[in-house]
Amino acid sequence: MLIAQAVLEGILVGGFYALMAAGLTLVFGVMDIVNFAIGALIVLGAYLSYAINIHLHLDPFVSLFITTPLMTVLGVAIYWFLIKPIKTDRVVMSLLTMFAVATLIEGVLDLTFNSGFVQIHASYINNSMKIGGLNFPLVYVLSFLLSAFLLGLLYLVTYRTKFGRSLRASMQNPVAARLVGINTDKVSAITLGIGIGLAAIGGMIFGTTNAFNASSSYDLISRLLVIVILGGFGSVGGALVSAIFMLVIEDVVAVVWTPVWGSTVFYTILIVVLLVRPQGLFGKKGVRAQ
Repeated sequence: MLIAQAVLEGILVGGFYALMAAGLTLVFGVMDIVNFAIGALIVLGAYLSYAINIHLHLDPFVSLFITTPLMTVLGVAIYWFLIKPIKTDRVVMSLLTMFAVATLIEGVLDLTFNSGFVQIHASYINNSMKIGGLNFPLVYVLSFLLSAFLLGLLYLVTYRTKFGRSLRASMQNPVAARLVGINTDKVSAITLGIGIGLAAIGGMIFGTTNAFNASSSYDLISRLLVIVILGGFGSVGGALVSAIFMLVIEDVVAVVWTPVWGSTVFYTILIVVLLVRPQGLFGKKGVRAQ
């Protein structure tokens, strides 16, 4: 029964890790850069929901109606004011820029909220349901359902809209996309906005299920990079599968063996997969045209 419970929790937690990783992999697919600020942005989203919960007494899920638009606009602004002006060595300079953004956010959060751990609270945070002998933590279930809905919505936007066609064209060949009249700057700005908007949602979920402080971003970015690399950069479906797979494995190993080895196996699997399939489980070989 303990193993079944570990599998259940791995699936539920993997669902919202997949949501956070989806934003990271989309930004890479369109802009060809790794958003190293994603961990700090998720923590920023967590702190925003925490502050709204404390000062306005709004439910954490309701706070998303404030934090998600704000951080989506922040993502668009980061592209237009920090990424687009870069003219040479754009990939490398963009990486350094996003690292600087992460460092700035962490510093501001540390000064504003101090270094102590906090957690977002609500009346149902510790509630759970018993079904078939398994314990379903309510906040995990709600977070998984929200993540599944948003990932489904992201799929529809990507494959059933005009913007989605522009996004996929920009991912496959940005030069050709520009030649057929697609405004790749606009697509990139919106994509970064979506990615950081998802970070706001992921931050709220992370903050309700974990105690956190400004330095929590380091563990987050390492885990999300493992998930995205394993699934294949640019593959949202790969992020979903690898997130659930990795979190289930980690939780099962933690129960059967020890929590220390749960985290170790998480990264060991990545090494083994990359030795066999360097592009990840769902990634494609080859380098994008620039």
